[in-house]
Amino acid sequence: MPFWKRRPKELGPPEHGPDFSQIDSREKAQKLVEEGVLEPLYLMPLSFGGVESPVNVVYVPIGFAQVKDGIDQNVIAPLVKDGSVSHYTANPEYRGSSFVPMAIQIEAKDPGSFTMCLAIWGEALEREDAVTNQDTN
Repeated sequence: MPFWKRRPKELGPPEHGPDFSQIDSREKAQKLVEEGVLEPLYLMPLSFGGVESPVNVVYVPIGFAQVKDGIDQNVIAPLVKDGSVSHYTANPEYRGSSFVPMAIQIEAKDPGSFTMCLAIWGEALEREDAVTNQDTN
């Protein structure tokens, strides 16, 4: 079979941490919110001008929204205030078809630079530069 017709390799369960591989829709994620397993997280914080919209929300395990908010308010906001940075992005990184991001890449820049990976599950937990919920407790 030609390489361009091959199916992508199925991902097995992650070696460490929780497995959100089967949460492959907003409906499944919202069900876990109702069960107290996941919570919504704004990629662009409302305090930074983000909007309450499905495109600005991802679903993460309980506690990660607070960790990200701490980074946004205690690290990024002071950098914005003193003029060190003026652009902000928070990009989710997904594993397979999961609706729960395995990591969120946070970047603030211009003229300075700040980058950080908030590791949530899967292979992201094995990265040397990753910050996890465990690191902040």
